[in-house]
Amino acid sequence: MGFARTCSVALVGVEGVVVEVQADLEPGVAAFTLVGLPDKSLTESRDRVRAAVVNSGGEWPQKKLTVGLSPASVPKAGSGFDLAVASAVLGASERIDPRVLTDIVMIGELGLDGRVRPVRGILPAVLAAADAGYEQVVVPECAAAEASLVPGVSVLGVRSLRQLIAILADEPVPEEEPDEQGRPDPLLAGLRMPGTGAATGMHSLGAAQHDQGHDLADVVGQRSARTAVEVAAAGGHHLFLEGPPGAGKTMLAERLPAVLPRLTRQDSLEVTAVHSVAGLLPPGKPLIDVAPYCAPHHSATMQSLVGGGPGIARPGAVSLAHRGVLFLDETPEFSGQTLDALRQPLEAGHVVIARSAGVVRFPARFQMVLAANPCPCGRFSLRDSLCECPPSAIRRYQARLSGPLLDRVDLRVEVDPVSRTELAHRGPGGESTATVADRVRAARERAAVRLAGTPWRTNSEVPGRELRTRYHAAPGAMDDAERNLERGVLTARGLDRVLRVAWTVADLVGHDRPDAGDVALALQLRTGVPRGVPMALGAGGARGAQGAHGAVA
Repeated sequence: MGFARTCSVALVGVEGVVVEVQADLEPGVAAFTLVGLPDKSLTESRDRVRAAVVNSGGEWPQKKLTVGLSPASVPKAGSGFDLAVASAVLGASERIDPRVLTDIVMIGELGLDGRVRPVRGILPAVLAAADAGYEQVVVPECAAAEASLVPGVSVLGVRSLRQLIAILADEPVPEEEPDEQGRPDPLLAGLRMPGTGAATGMHSLGAAQHDQGHDLADVVGQRSARTAVEVAAAGGHHLFLEGPPGAGKTMLAERLPAVLPRLTRQDSLEVTAVHSVAGLLPPGKPLIDVAPYCAPHHSATMQSLVGGGPGIARPGAVSLAHRGVLFLDETPEFSGQTLDALRQPLEAGHVVIARSAGVVRFPARFQMVLAANPCPCGRFSLRDSLCECPPSAIRRYQARLSGPLLDRVDLRVEVDPVSRTELAHRGPGGESTATVADRVRAARERAAVRLAGTPWRTNSEVPGRELRTRYHAAPGAMDDAERNLERGVLTARGLDRVLRVAWTVADLVGHDRPDAGDVALALQLRTGVPRGVPMALGAGGARGAQGAHGAVA
């Protein structure tokens, strides 16, 4: 009787469970039994593994073969167990020394010819193996760079089962024939899901720091909106842009990720893990170190937005935008149920999806940017009468955004139409992305010093109770905001958010704590009601004397 065991990883969301793969050979009629709650794709591994072993020069044992996946109570899905199953079978038949396999974690799918194909979720799987104390991991060669992001783990990348057998048996490693030049590597197909990528708006490719193709200097005018984007980036606040078509709402949202600081190492691993599970890692870039940007279409379902789907739930747009920006253009066109589903992740910073197959938790700490027209035709304004929509249609259109959802948005700005004078202006344009990003970085550093020793890193994350007890504004600075609370203009949550935004404004202009001017600007950004406060946070770190709108000099 032969017995061997090795390890692999079962993923549940972005969390992994180390699974022991055991192979047992007994005399009897040749049969292959796989036990341990496998799904359909894992059950089919019996045929893939048998063909891969034979085509790699190995001999398939003609005995009763039982492969068990332990713990048996954890559901296993996917084809990433193929490599571990094949190695355990070869160990049980003594083609490989079983003692060599015991402390190795193997992740990879096998082709019928023995090639090792990558699977989604390599990074979270290796992280789970490292947390469980394993130090050696075998992965497909093209996914070795992703697995090597985990410190303290020795990664072996193999291109075929034949190579793995030779390495484990201490034999000469055969050379694999390279693929034909000029053709895409077929093995990389396992890293992406069909129908995903840059065209879906769920990617991180457009968030390159200081992306020259998305520079804030390209935005004409929009002093209020530019200030709101800077404040949102500095404090991690949510933003609502309302204005007519063509005013620049989408341009501003697309430029927000480049203003955000680069991700820390820990944040990069979290973001990369989510994108790896979703099959959205950019080719040739195993680590995502810039803020992701997701812009789903308004026809998106609730499952695509918050996560879900048949079987084991998959991450949605809110998780793909983790530590980045979620932009919802034409927000009133989204279904009300879908928008209201965002309320819980906006507060908690994560999403918990319960299905019959299990409960999955995905991270979802993102910055939400909403963009909407003022009415169905988009031309409604208090300053002119170009709109032809009846008042009832305007009310219904604006009521599609529920009060509880808007109450969670810190900044609300009206984006005015661009005038002919602003378009024809030939002088220097607005500040560049690099200039604004430097101020944002300095403001975040001030906030980090103040919040050192706490679990929070940005002003938007500080709970309201802590704001009221530990982080006070200057004496008398909150009087106007408190009067708005008494009149019902602000809710209690809204008052806390005004104080959060005021701290961000103070960080941007270099104040030790918010004064009356900082709170007034925060109140104006929060309510969208003009209060005569200058909207400039430009050069010199002081608010200028220009009006609330106009070209940035």
